Amino acid sequence: MYDTIVSRYDQFMTDLETIVNIDSGSHYPAGLDKVAGFFQERFDKIGWMTTRHAFDGGKVPCLEVANRPLDRDDLAFDLLFIGHMDTVFKEGTASARPFSKDDKRAYGPGVCDMKGGLVTMLHVAEILQRAGAADNIAIAMAFNSDEEIGSRISRPWYEGLASKSRCVFVFEPWRATGERLLHRKGGGVFQVTCHGRAAHAGVAPEEGANAVIELAHQILAVNELARIDRGTTVNVTVISGGTAANVIPDIAEASVDVRIAEADEAQRIEEGFQDLGRNIHTPDVRVEVAGGINRMPMVPSEKTFQLWEQIKTIGEAIGIDMKLTTTGGCSDGNFTASLGIPTIDAMGIRGGGAHSLDEYIELDSIVPNVHLMCEIVKGFADGRIS
Repeated sequence: MYDTIVSRYDQFMTDLETIVNIDSGSHYPAGLDKVAGFFQERFDKIGWMTTRHAFDGGKVPCLEVANRPLDRDDLAFDLLFIGHMDTVFKEGTASARPFSKDDKRAYGPGVCDMKGGLVTMLHVAEILQRAGAADNIAIAMAFNSDEEIGSRISRPWYEGLASKSRCVFVFEPWRATGERLLHRKGGGVFQVTCHGRAAHAGVAPEEGANAVIELAHQILAVNELARIDRGTTVNVTVISGGTAANVIPDIAEASVDVRIAEADEAQRIEEGFQDLGRNIHTPDVRVEVAGGINRMPMVPSEKTFQLWEQIKTIGEAIGIDMKLTTTGGCSDGNFTASLGIPTIDAMGIRGGGAHSLDEYIELDSIVPNVHLMCEIVKGFADGRIS
């Protein structure tokens, strides 16, 4: 099988270039639909079942794939692969900064996060199907398109697939330093808005209620919610307020990014933000809080660790250094792990610079990673992984 994987390297690169050069930002359904169509056509060719979903009136196109219908007596998948088609980049980025490569790396919008992972999912399926190695195992795949904005729409769909699966593999990028992931922080975004009263800053400032001054107090209060010793970070990321230099501002707002490593921190954080409106420092200003924690931490269970040890053995047998790390970034794996389903993350291509102009993948990781996933699926099929 390894020789087959090596022989398909050029096709892998062609496929990756094709989808990297399709704009597929979270708010660009036409591009997302085009990416979904690319994968659907390829899966149809190998006889896998495909279903297109047009959630939220077509704004969130998704693709569901399975290698066979579920047996009536065993309504469960052995494996669920999850990958997101959306990127953080706006329409026009692909033409301005198209796919490129040198001797060691490939570059382009979404090449690492996570179009390299999507192509890995496809090639693993094609290789296994043609080798007959997937005949005794039930595999489902979920390609969603709103992960970068919280998976609010697609989450119930792929959670339904996960609930019928023995375990989940998430194809976010393999860390640049060589590690996979069993643990991710959870988190969410809060919006703090201060409503005051406008007035002329020179003629009658006493008639105003300064929303910006109150927001400054609230920002200081928000910062106190962080608990670095428990892995909880709280960062004000975007602020705005005021309309003109000579007007007392009647509105000011701040976006706050929160990450938690421990599930019980969620309640403390939620209560802390709700308390903001009860602690106002500027007369006649009202404080409004929206948002919240939308992803609980991805915390490995004992079953997850047992699965990892079996996968680690397979990886090391083919020469891959199987290491683990944790990250502050969230993924769809946060949701599936919270359901109690063993979830292994960072099974995509090794790379870095996600969400930046310098995003890249390491070319020498492609063949080993595809090989690893093929061997893992074979391990499930022949009982080496239980």
